[in-house]
Amino acid sequence: MRFNSHSNSDTPPSEPDETLTTPDKNSPVSLKPDFTSPLSDQILISILSNLTKSQQISSCLVCKRWLRISGGLVKSLRLLDWDFLDSGRLAHRFPNLLDVDIVQACIVSPRNSGICFSNKFVSIHVNSFISDSGFIWKPDFLSPNLIDRGVEILAQGCPNLRRLVLLGATKEGLASIANECLALQELELCSITDMDLKGLAGFRNLQILKLIGSVDGLYDSVISDIGLTILAQVCPRLLKLELVGCEGSYDGIKAIGQCCQMMEELTLSDHRLEGPDVHLGSCPTLEELHLQRCQLRDKQGLGSLFLVCEAVRELVFEDCWGLDNNTFFTASICRRVMSLSLEGCSLLTMDGFDPVVVSWKELKRLKVVSCNNIKDSAMSPELATLFSLLKELKWRPDSKSILSSGLHGTGIWQKGGRSFKI
Repeated sequence: MRFNSHSNSDTPPSEPDETLTTPDKNSPVSLKPDFTSPLSDQILISILSNLTKSQQISSCLVCKRWLRISGGLVKSLRLLDWDFLDSGRLAHRFPNLLDVDIVQACIVSPRNSGICFSNKFVSIHVNSFISDSGFIWKPDFLSPNLIDRGVEILAQGCPNLRRLVLLGATKEGLASIANECLALQELELCSITDMDLKGLAGFRNLQILKLIGSVDGLYDSVISDIGLTILAQVCPRLLKLELVGCEGSYDGIKAIGQCCQMMEELTLSDHRLEGPDVHLGSCPTLEELHLQRCQLRDKQGLGSLFLVCEAVRELVFEDCWGLDNNTFFTASICRRVMSLSLEGCSLLTMDGFDPVVVSWKELKRLKVVSCNNIKDSAMSPELATLFSLLKELKWRPDSKSILSSGLHGTGIWQKGGRSFKI
């Protein structure tokens, strides 16, 4: 190794090209040599890739070469400064990104505010928003044209993206991503309209899609049956679909059932279901159905959903309003259920729970938590026998329940087994 200088200066090492010359030929060389210059980029990549995330951040300050190499190791990023994207610096600094979230950068937020607004989607600083009339603050968003331009810059600079989270993009912005990011597999869209979903038609490998229709206190966007119908037509190869705060009901569910024949998982959150159950299609490959914070008061609408998802293997109900004995009975059409999870369903009683669960002959896993009207004392012998055969059981319907998954395998409920008094 040939050194450029043997100075005793404590100056940090610099890049090789900065150590070859000095401003004045007569002045002593004060820069230390770069001892890593003989190493190839590939060797440095192997070394830096074994560092922790915090160590990688520190390593990029060593010199321009390390900055470039460490930037190439970054695969996931949440954008906070829109100018960083709009100027083209993001793609230049991090050329190998696979996962990008630009939602927070699309919201106009004061940098010097001490008030922070947070929910499960974003955390942003806001100005004072409380007055005598109450909550008056609403966030400002970047214009759709500006967002579409930034999205196009991102797509051109990072064509290898696999996952992308967007807010406010139009069908033109989505089309630019589809044209450039051919390997994109997962997409999350916030504050988007029905008609903008037409921009999804160009995605060739999209498998996972999450639509966030409206978020309390942040924005009020509507994804209706029109949007779900468009979605079903342009994305028939979806494997997983999550709808949050959307308003699609009968027609939208019908379209999904008829077109998305490959879907394996469907999740509905903050959703309301309504409509008849005639002429519905079904998703024969759908294996998981998750319902979170949904309004399930309409028995006919819920029945329509279960007709579409009749092949489902895993059912999850979490804090769903209106799930009572009558509406839960509609789930009995799903004959192949192997896993059931109920949490926060306080209207459901043992009269509605017992016959449906007993009818599922393939059930192997059961979780019942915080369902206060499901009582141990009303349990049938058939259900007790089923409990002893399950592979996994979590039974905490209320604070007074004395049964637990720890009794699994003891033979308490089997014929000829030990007796058990409540």
